[in-house]
Amino acid sequence: MLLGEHAVLHGRRALVCAINKRITVSLFQCSEAVVRIVSDLGTYEAPLNALIDHSDFRFVLDVVRQYPLTQGIELKIESEFSSDIGFGSSAAVTVATHAALMGGVENRMELFKRSLATIHRVQGRGSGADVAASVFGGVVAYRAEPLEIHPLTESFPLTAVYSGSKMKTADVIRYLEERRALNADYFERIFDRMDASVGEVIDDFSQLGRMLILNQKLMEEMGLCNAALAEIIEGFQTLKVPAKISGSGLGDCAIGLSKVSKVGTFQTYALQVEPQGVTISR
Repeated sequence: MLLGEHAVLHGRRALVCAINKRITVSLFQCSEAVVRIVSDLGTYEAPLNALIDHSDFRFVLDVVRQYPLTQGIELKIESEFSSDIGFGSSAAVTVATHAALMGGVENRMELFKRSLATIHRVQGRGSGADVAASVFGGVVAYRAEPLEIHPLTESFPLTAVYSGSKMKTADVIRYLEERRALNADYFERIFDRMDASVGEVIDDFSQLGRMLILNQKLMEEMGLCNAALAEIIEGFQTLKVPAKISGSGLGDCAIGLSKVSKVGTFQTYALQVEPQGVTISR
């Protein structure tokens, strides 16, 4: 997420991008009437018509339940990044699994809608911005309600820095909603400023760095910057690199608008905006 966290849950626009780290879901037919999942998180197997819930595979199992399978399948899931570092793995694996079971990506809007429905069933709430990035690729200006998906043809380097911890998105949303209930007008003004910042970047993409800095201040005003994230942001500032928290906050990553090899003692990830969204190979 580049701009607009939380505001996107309240009718405002966000700016999100796909990155050059992929999750691959390979689909194989099985002679046995089972669903088998093989991934770095472990192996799962259950009868085709009696799928058992599993915390590591909640999104994949929800996807599988949406298709009338007549024979067993094996899904092999491979990832170029850890699911712990806030790179949108839940959205990516959801989109990839739907694409595999749909058998194609010709109707990307249908793929988006099915994937977002899975996120909502499993997670309870989510804007769908990360789903849009996974489906369409590149940079996407996104509004959840009313739905707007506006791809932008931009590519640039980013550095992501993992803070060392994460807080579940649903828990951060709950925390913020409790704060918002105490001063709704204050938060509405913040959301409006985030929305306006997305508009400025749509009109002039050279403003992205300045809007990253502004949105970081707004994330701090909302109470979403913990000590580790503050240290990362300070490290980027020392290097004169525009930076902000990326995601719901209180954990996960911060991103900087440049390629940086070192930010303090934290693990860095060199990224590039990936113009190509979900693809199918046969």
